[in-house]
Amino acid sequence: MRSLEEVVPCFGMITVQLAYGGANILCKLALARGLSYLVFTVYRHLLAMAILGPLAYVLERKRRPALSLSILAKIFMLALFGTTIHQNVYYAGLSYTSPTVASALGSVIPALTFILALMLKLEKVTIGSAKGWAKIIGAVVCISGALLFTFWKGHLLGGLVKHPLILVGTKGSGQGPQRGKDDWIKGSLLILTSNIAFSAWLILQAMIYEVYPARLSMTALICFFASLQSSVLGLVFERSKSSWRMGWNIQMLTIVYCGTVISCLVYYLQTFCISKKGPVFAAMFSPLILIIVGVFSAFFLAERLYMGSLIGAVLIILGLYGVLWGKSKDFDENGDKKMIAEKTTQTLDAKNCISSSDCHNV
Repeated sequence: MRSLEEVVPCFGMITVQLAYGGANILCKLALARGLSYLVFTVYRHLLAMAILGPLAYVLERKRRPALSLSILAKIFMLALFGTTIHQNVYYAGLSYTSPTVASALGSVIPALTFILALMLKLEKVTIGSAKGWAKIIGAVVCISGALLFTFWKGHLLGGLVKHPLILVGTKGSGQGPQRGKDDWIKGSLLILTSNIAFSAWLILQAMIYEVYPARLSMTALICFFASLQSSVLGLVFERSKSSWRMGWNIQMLTIVYCGTVISCLVYYLQTFCISKKGPVFAAMFSPLILIIVGVFSAFFLAERLYMGSLIGAVLIILGLYGVLWGKSKDFDENGDKKMIAEKTTQTLDAKNCISSSDCHNV
């Protein structure tokens, strides 16, 4: 049972990253063909809310805690950081860069989450230990790699294929995915900002789950508040009626995929993994998306990267696994302490049983 408890969250987070990889590619294609990211955020969460709302009402009716004004305010902030800020800023950045760039910068999420958790005293660092130094140095290297990735381009590297199998230019342009340096920096900064919001979301989610442990209901409420917040933004910045009309095309496919798979399945699965292993554990799997999206983009989008991006990505990965190594030592220590505590409890129970007259009578 214990090994199963260890494996399930791992497989859950791998599934999450696979789903996010598919969403990255679809969103890039849909945004390039004219989909407004504000409209997209509204529609996908309305769809998710329509699916999750009835399920949460039926399945969690008897064990759902009462909703206080304080809990509602916390879930509202959760939706603000995790969806309204994170997703809208992320998709704005994605429209200026590429799926591989977005995925590479997503690898800083574990380091950002660790730093935020450290500031909030949710993580502990023993300065004199190897694991403590690994966490600190890893976080610094990871952030340094992200800054290098963003602000230095260097030599343009050759691609694996000459022509893209899927065009990602704007509607009717026939242009490939390459953009200028200003767009690259602007997009990278937007994505880094969205990653900070996402890291805050992971930590907030762990804190709110302690007072409201109804995963389906919490996910449905997040989707409700996200659609409400993004609707207000959409009515201000997307006043054209044509932006709100959807046809049966890549835009509709992206909305349906992200509304059902990401906002329903992935949100719930992520909440489950965070409740079992914590926010830093959930963030540890984010580099997988870089491999998934990088391979697809290289072959199907003919994407080419710069030397600065490659060096930055290597630093991000090295720094990340420094943090992960330190974190794995925490998991090992916690597991050992738990095992010792269980054995101590069993020993005490056995001694009490021997000394008890009831046990002798049995």
